[in-house]
Amino acid sequence: MPADASGHACPCGSGTPYDACCGAIHRGERVAATAEELMRSRYSAFAVGDASYLLESWHPATRPPTLDLDPTVRWTGLEIVATDAGGPDDLNGVVEFRAHHDHDGEEGVLHEISRFRRHDGPWRYVRGRS
Repeated sequence: MPADASGHACPCGSGTPYDACCGAIHRGERVAATAEELMRSRYSAFAVGDASYLLESWHPATRPPTLDLDPTVRWTGLEIVATDAGGPDDLNGVVEFRAHHDHDGEEGVLHEISRFRRHDGPWRYVRGRS
């Protein structure tokens, strides 16, 4: 069950409220226009514990059957390092990012290069490599 982030700044770091930013994407009120926006919405889904959105936004060719989020991980910040394609008119895109987190009092960073592809219109996460 996702945590209630309404009224708070969006975890993706946009500076806008969660409800108007990634929350609207999580609720299906709008779709991510770019691969980077989908990546940001997925980071926010990890931060608020929305496993169903993470599965929904995963490309069906690589989507796992289930996803269990670790409740002891607290996501603390997102840095976009680079993007390649992934714009509103593209079919594929790559986003390199660093996702900062705290796990049982220890700080860590997930550095990943993620691939995205449109599937039946919307952007979907394909896979990433560290």
